[in-house]
This record gives sequence, C-alpha cells and structure tokens, in this order.
Amino acid sequence: MAFADLLEQVGSMGRFQYLHVTLLSLPILMLASHNLLQNFAAAVPPHHCAFRGNLSVPGLDTEETLRISVPLDQRGRPQQCRRYAQPQWHLLGSNSSVEPEDKMEVKEMETEGCVDGWNYDMRDMTSTIISEWDLVCDLRSLKRMGQTVYMGGVLVGALVFGGLSDRFGRRVLLLISNLLLAVSGTCAAFSTSFTMFCVFRFFCGMGLSGLILNSFSLIVEWVPTRVRTIVGTVTGYCYTIGQIILAMVAYYIRDWRWLILAVSLPFYAFFLYSWWFLESARWLVLSKKPEQAVKNLKAVAYINGRHAEREKINLEMLQESMKKEMSCSKGSYSGVDLLRTQTLRTITICLSAVWFSTSFAYYGLSMDLQKFGVNIYLIQVIFGAVDIPSKIIVTVCMSTIGRRLSQCGALVLSGVAIFINLLVPYELQIVRTTLAVIGKGCLAASFSCCYLYSGELYPTVIRQNGMGWVTMMGRLGAMVAPMVLMLVEVKVWLPGLIFGGVPILSGIFAYFLPETLASPLPDTIQDAEDRVLYGLCHQRTTYHMSTPSPHFSKAPPSKDIHS
Repeated sequence: MAFADLLEQVGSMGRFQYLHVTLLSLPILMLASHNLLQNFAAAVPPHHCAFRGNLSVPGLDTEETLRISVPLDQRGRPQQCRRYAQPQWHLLGSNSSVEPEDKMEVKEMETEGCVDGWNYDMRDMTSTIISEWDLVCDLRSLKRMGQTVYMGGVLVGALVFGGLSDRFGRRVLLLISNLLLAVSGTCAAFSTSFTMFCVFRFFCGMGLSGLILNSFSLIVEWVPTRVRTIVGTVTGYCYTIGQIILAMVAYYIRDWRWLILAVSLPFYAFFLYSWWFLESARWLVLSKKPEQAVKNLKAVAYINGRHAEREKINLEMLQESMKKEMSCSKGSYSGVDLLRTQTLRTITICLSAVWFSTSFAYYGLSMDLQKFGVNIYLIQVIFGAVDIPSKIIVTVCMSTIGRRLSQCGALVLSGVAIFINLLVPYELQIVRTTLAVIGKGCLAASFSCCYLYSGELYPTVIRQNGMGWVTMMGRLGAMVAPMVLMLVEVKVWLPGLIFGGVPILSGIFAYFLPETLASPLPDTIQDAEDRVLYGLCHQRTTYHMSTPSPHFSKAPPSKDIHS
C-alpha cells in the first residue's frame, strides 16, 4: 500500500490531478451520445403503407386516399403494416365529390402487405435509419438487432481492451480507443446499408468500451484514496450531463447521418490531446518499468509545485517503498487469476451479477423512450436529469454507510419501482413515467457505485482484467435487454417482471461483497486477501465488545457489580 504515500508526497490532489481528471472526463460527456444514440437515430416515425401506384383520381385529397387505402387499427389510427387489396370507395360516403365508375362496386375488404413500401410522417425528424431502410413491420426486429450489435461491440471491447491494457498500458489503449471510436463513428454516418451501419457501430462499441476502462483506470490510479469517491462521482456526472447534451444535439440535428457525425467528430480532438497523458505509475512499477515510473512521478511533482519532493524521488526510493509490489510483478497475470482464491471468486461472481443486472435494467428502461407517449427529447432530458440527485444521494451513502449497502439499496429500490409500475394502469402515463424515472435514477446510482466499487475491490495486478470482465457482464446485460423488450408481444407485463426481478436478485449478491470504505487500493492479490481478513477480524472484535460475557449475564446482580 506504499504507493499511496508516494502519491501524497508528489502533491496528493494537486494541479496535475485536477487537469488529468478534467481531460479524461471530457470524452465521457460524449459516451451517452453513442450509448443512447439509438433513441433518436432509430426513432420510429408514424407510418402506413404507401398508396397504390395507379391510384390517381382528380379531386381526391390525401385524407380521402388514406381512408380508402389503409384500414384503421383498434385506436382508430391507420394500420402500419396492412392496406386494402383494392380501394374501398364505399368508405368515402355519399358526400364525396369523387364519382368513379366503380364506386358503387363494393369490394370485399381484403388486405395485403405494404408491397409498395411505406409513407412516413417526418414532421419531427428529417430522417432516421428506420425510414432510410424501411425497418418496420416484418423488419422491425432489426431495430433491436442494431442496438444488440452495438452492445456486442462493447462486450468484445471489454474482453479485448481489458487484457491488452494490462499488457501494453492504459495510455496506449486509450489512444487506440479514441481513434477507433472517431473513425468508426464517421464511417457509420456514411453507411449505405443497414449491414454496413451495424458493422461500424460494432467498432464504435469496442472503442467506447476501451475508452471507459482505460479512462477509469488512469483516474483511479492517479488520485489519492481520500478523494476517490468524490472523483468517481464527478466523473459519473459527466455521463449524466452527456445524456442532456444528446437531447439538445438531437433536437437541433434531426437527420441521423449528421447526428452520428456530430457525436463522433469530437473524439478526433480527444485522440490528439490524449498523447499528453502520463502512464499509470502503479502499472509501470508492476510491469517491470520502474525507471519510467520514477520519471512520471517526478513530472507529477513538478506540475504540482513539489520541487523539493521531486528531487528526493529516485529508483532506490521507489524500489524500497514498493518492494513487495515489485516482487509480485515478477509473475504474469490473466483472467484466470480472477478465480484463484476464495475471496477473488466471491468478488468476481457477485460483481458479475451486479453489473449484469444494473446494465440489463438500465438499458431496458432507457432504450425505448417512445413507449412513454411523451416527447422523446423531453423524456431524454428528464431521464438524464434524474441522475443528478440520484448520484448525490449515493455519494453521501457511499461515504457514510459504505459501498456495499449503497450498492444493495440502489438495486433493490430500482427493482421495487419497476414492480410497482406493473400494477399501474396503462392509461396513467404520468404515474408510469414517474415510476420509470425513479427506477432509472436508482439504476444510475447503482452504476455510479459499481464503477468505483469494482475498481477498489480488484488489486492493481489484475484490476484491468477484473474491470474488463465485469464490464463485459454489464454489456451482456445491455445486449439481452432489447431481446427481452420483444417479449411484450407475448405478454405485456413480462418484460417488466424480468426487469424488476433481476436487480432485486443481484442486490442479494451484492451483500456478500467486502466493504472498501476508507481502504487503500490493493496492489497485489495478497493485499485483497488481507483486507477481507482484516474486515472479518474487525467484525468479530466489534461483536465481542458489544456482547456481554455469559458469566456476567447469568450472575445475579450484586452491590459491587452494580456500583
């Protein structure tokens, strides 16, 4: 744990840390724009079957043409996927000025599919991928498939970048992730087919995953223990603000191609200034590069104005203060080490359940804004704004009652809110939307907690492997969520039942995680084991101190004892 002392010596939370965290947090502002882009780029505009090509009668307006061409659904709106096989002239009524020769020939009201395509009401948007490639009716499942493919890229990125950054460093992989996200987003904006669009969105997901993992690691490994909670929460607020930014950008840019381009171009700038970042000194020490670690620590001390301390830092001092950690770096680590000991197995299994359920329920609520019957730009702002009080509350809770109880509470409360929503009648849209916002806020709090909690639970030597694994489980949950939404066609209440039950179940798993409040970051696997043993000993000591001795509990009161 000696690195914490070195970090305090070179400036603790100084100018370098503030600048470092700020520059790493800027790309996080744009992450929500890619994660939730589907709400706008794949919004489904009102549509109905196109009219027959040979249906052209003078004096017949668009409303009358629609009436004789497309049947109405149960709500009195034109059906989206069926049209009359023949024009139903009798539906015009006797007041119509149109008098075709065959008007009195009442045809049997047979229907057919939209063989001539669809007409879209584009009053709210210029174009979406739905109107671009007719992803409606029989192809409507492709909308969910597009989001699943994107989340598949995030999942693969968690696997790939998690392991590579432990081998090649956080900084190099952060550069690659920024460039990959910028180039893939640009190419997706110029896609000429849905398949091409999905391929580049897949690579966007990979880049985003690598950016999250390496940005978080560089932030956590350069800030002191006492401010990790605050810094982690502030970083989470960047994602919250990004959701509101997405709504504003999408409101002014109604064409899906320009929208994707607008949220991808900033990553070219992020790529350029990422060359400035210093590699994690923790990683350098544990990767047999102590000389470079000394240079980086001296650079941090110089930026923070600690010139006297800068001169004291040398290789001998670093080797002496981190002798145990450097000896552990002689071994090689992989994903298998996440299950090496009982403590790590418990951490990995419980965190897997927490990440899967949080992401699963979060994207289940966030990725279908049109179902709430509210303006999608407004509901996106509301869904983003609710994260602000949620994260304030969870920050206070994490700093007072601890990480474990905060994580449990956020998950259980979100599941309860979703369950209650199942009992509210569909007509009470305001109540349903309010409960969904509460559930989403609890899930945002859970996300804020589990990012910080996971980084504190895994030791430095396998932190990236661990974060890569749990992030992968989270993306797996995000991939499954669109598929579960399709179950609404089987039973309307079935998706809500699943989205509510899974977080409550994972809240039970979270209870078995060790507490990390006010604990230094573990550098080695043995450090993680020692922390758990210390926690158990502390609990037992507290228990024995608060439990009266059996001898005194059974002895009759005496004057001496009473006095």
